[in-house]
Amino acid sequence: MLAGGLSPATVLRAHRVLSRALKVAMQRGKVARNVCTLVDPPAARPTETVGALSAEEARRVLAAAKGERNGARWTVALALGLRQSEALALRWSDVDLERGSLAVQRGVHRVAGQGLVYEEPKTQRSRRTLAVPAQLVDDLRTHRAAQLEERMAAANVWEDHGLMFAQPNGRPIDRKADWRAWRDLLAAAGVRTVRLHDGRHTAATLLLSAGVHPRVVMELLGHSQMRTTTDVYSHVMPALAREAADQMGAALWGS
Repeated sequence: MLAGGLSPATVLRAHRVLSRALKVAMQRGKVARNVCTLVDPPAARPTETVGALSAEEARRVLAAAKGERNGARWTVALALGLRQSEALALRWSDVDLERGSLAVQRGVHRVAGQGLVYEEPKTQRSRRTLAVPAQLVDDLRTHRAAQLEERMAAANVWEDHGLMFAQPNGRPIDRKADWRAWRDLLAAAGVRTVRLHDGRHTAATLLLSAGVHPRVVMELLGHSQMRTTTDVYSHVMPALAREAADQMGAALWGS
């Protein structure tokens, strides 16, 4: 797997799954021993560097997105922290604008020989329903009205996939085109270039910095384990620990 170009983290996860399976097989008398114990798995690399935008940078990005086609796409990215595949697979049937909620139920991926394919979430945690900020609800209402006008103008060229974010003909947006739009938006906002995935990191970092409990952030992001959240955002934890210590001091000794 390593020779094939897969990351050490992926190979390590595969080793853990195989080792667990063989351990159960050995307990049931199906195999004589767990041969995974004879192999040294690769060491996990340090957690990826997070390039989250600051609150000021995020506001500049949202300001630049106002009036842009599919501008609400970036409000969703920064306010809800969706993965790119999740955001591009959103359908209008997934959102309840009256209640202010949005359901993440699928992702879209390009598969060789098949094109863009919609897939179920890999884990149950990834299938989640999120509360939507009131400002984002307003943006989505405006975006839906603009899309309806675009659909009427396209007439019989429009392909109705029910997508929240689509091409001018209604078809799904390719990941590469989405990345180019993000890069252009950052340039228009005068903000440093960061990965599209860092929009997700921005949402999490802003929430943690505001004192939102890591468990809530874990649910928002769809992480399967709390450890993933605390490891990726460990750079925010010292500030939270300092705040907790100050609150404890205030509780015990007063201001």
